[in-house]
Amino acid sequence: MDYQHIITIEPGKRSGKPCIRGMRITVYDILEYLAGGMTEAEILEDFSELTSEDIKACLAFAADREKKLFVVSL
Repeated sequence: MDYQHIITIEPGKRSGKPCIRGMRITVYDILEYLAGGMTEAEILEDFSELTSEDIKACLAFAADREKKLFVVSL
């Protein structure tokens, strides 16, 4: 998935953490909710401004970052 148009990084917003579409909701927030047991449907219900594509973009971003960390460590 091409998440580059969804995940944004702005130095003055949330200390430069990766956010969703310029909002104050970070990739980390979404990953934390999922890791804590929330379903995609529950997240979308709690945050009406988010879409299913936003959540998938967070997962793709995290997977890509993990892949880059693994390659660098080799």
